[in-house]
Amino acid sequence: MQPSTIYYWKVRTWGSGGKASRYSAIQAFCTGKQLEDFSLPSFVLVKTLQQPEKTDRLDACNVLYDFGKDGFSQPRLSVNSRNASDTLVIHLGEALTPDGHVNRAPPGSVRYRVISIPLQQGQHSYEPAIQPDKRNTAKSAVLMPADIGEVLPFRYAEVASVSGRYTIDSVSRYLVASDFDDGSTTFTSSDTGLNKIWNLCKYTIKATSFSGYYVDGDRERIPYEADALITQLSHYASDAGFLMAERTLDYLIYHPTWPTEWSLQNILIAWNDYLYSGDLRLVRKLYPQLKHKLLGSLARPDGLISTLTGKQTPEFLKSIHFTPFYSSTQLKDIVDWPPPNFNGPRSGMGETDGFVFTDYNAVVNAWYYAGLEVMGKLAMALGNLPNANYYSHEAVRVRSAFQRTFFDARTNLVLDGEGAGHSSLHANFFALVFGLVPKEKMAPVLSFIHSRGMACSVYGAQFLLDGLARVNDSDYALKLLTSTEKRSWFNMIREGASMTMEAWGQQYKPNQDWCHAWGTAPANYIVRHFAGIEPLTPGFGEVQIKPHPGLVEHATLKYRTIRGDVEEWFENKRDSFCLQLILPGNTVGRVYLPFGSEKTIIKMDGHVVKADCKEGYCQLRGVSAGRHYFEVYKAPAYGR
Repeated sequence: MQPSTIYYWKVRTWGSGGKASRYSAIQAFCTGKQLEDFSLPSFVLVKTLQQPEKTDRLDACNVLYDFGKDGFSQPRLSVNSRNASDTLVIHLGEALTPDGHVNRAPPGSVRYRVISIPLQQGQHSYEPAIQPDKRNTAKSAVLMPADIGEVLPFRYAEVASVSGRYTIDSVSRYLVASDFDDGSTTFTSSDTGLNKIWNLCKYTIKATSFSGYYVDGDRERIPYEADALITQLSHYASDAGFLMAERTLDYLIYHPTWPTEWSLQNILIAWNDYLYSGDLRLVRKLYPQLKHKLLGSLARPDGLISTLTGKQTPEFLKSIHFTPFYSSTQLKDIVDWPPPNFNGPRSGMGETDGFVFTDYNAVVNAWYYAGLEVMGKLAMALGNLPNANYYSHEAVRVRSAFQRTFFDARTNLVLDGEGAGHSSLHANFFALVFGLVPKEKMAPVLSFIHSRGMACSVYGAQFLLDGLARVNDSDYALKLLTSTEKRSWFNMIREGASMTMEAWGQQYKPNQDWCHAWGTAPANYIVRHFAGIEPLTPGFGEVQIKPHPGLVEHATLKYRTIRGDVEEWFENKRDSFCLQLILPGNTVGRVYLPFGSEKTIIKMDGHVVKADCKEGYCQLRGVSAGRHYFEVYKAPAYGR
């Protein structure tokens, strides 16, 4: 290729019978002035003019405009004024008071802004500027591009309408977001609560893309590794774009935050990027940095790591690009957030389920084990066999040390740390999700997890749900996901949010904001586990279909992969399960059907087939691209 040159391309696929499809429409791209082996392209933000969904006259002077959903936006008004001496006042906010006005004193970081607009005589349009917030435009924050301008998350606009002096012709807003494809993933089911939660989470991913990076919400607008990991999974579940995740990872490598576990999460973000996109270029670029982010230099002889044994030297901190972050001068274990008494000495136990911190922490070392496993895969993908063998060997050592050090011989539960006499929900579900619970200890660990409920934050919930899916405990996972208790996604809706909150509700984190994408675990759970669609090989060459329907009677999902759309429909009855599946060209499916046992009868495209049945599922390998119909019957019901 040559610099500053326009190139045109088109593509077609071949079906299983060797028949070629039509060519796609011709696409074009232009190369830059200077060509490089690899660089991330620029990111495009889009301003979309939106009209209110509802208008209410509150009283003789005030009109409320409801845009239906919260969004990072800029207001626009069209006003006809009789003179040039009037001033129009507009109140923008995310929340309402009980009597239906924009809340002028909302709690925590829930947003409100009042703007006064000097009017000109006659008919004019006004686009008043949003004044920057000191906190979310300070050091470490991602700033809005100059060509876009400052934004404010708001759903409601309340305007004072003074009769006879001026006429408000229209109130609208510019929503700022990425070029998000709303039709990329679509989902509906027989469970209306599940549908509402899906819509809440999917919209959150779109709305919080306003900066071009995965930031932690409007309170700080800082990229954090944990937020990025969860948002990445939910973004991949709801839109087929990879650039925002790649930009965020590239940023975080050189601008790390303070929690120990979150350094390790860079490695999983890199793996997800490769697994879903099939593109290894960013991993290749960042691989030397990822080796440091693994924190292996903090290990003791048996392989377990600690941040509290004097090994965070200046050289170590420099290797991970760490600089003081707020009051943190080095890495610190977090487990979950907020911690006990975060909001004062009597504010409660926080979101760590009473976790007892010790020098050698079970949650930190579960993440370390996961990092070693993933680094081994990345090294293998890069063709670095010595590194791959080293990381695989270390993972085996750490797994053995973890099980030897952290399991309580009396209860068979995971202890919070070496020498701790306490077992938290977190110590056990992180061990579960990363495959550290031996089969003989699975029953007590699962029983304990069930007994604790949702004793974690919206961040911890991601890995609790993933852990339950790993062991096919879908009934309990869906019970948590669709709960209407206070610690639930439904409670966010009940409290007035139209994006996921930073916490389960205002009482759990009084300084929270209402636009935090780290609360979107249901979006990626629904695609990855409920519908069961995950890549088995990078770029979806082989795709897994493993539904966890629980008690949901039927569902339909269309999900866009880099190779095309996967479409799934299922009907789930007590004695049967029917699945209609469409796989895109150039993919092979591995299909897992529930009700798996030796007595299960399976039909594929109308023919009885044999399958490998175990652990509640029957597995069919090598399912070709195209449309297929599967039927699963428990033997007593078949043929009635």
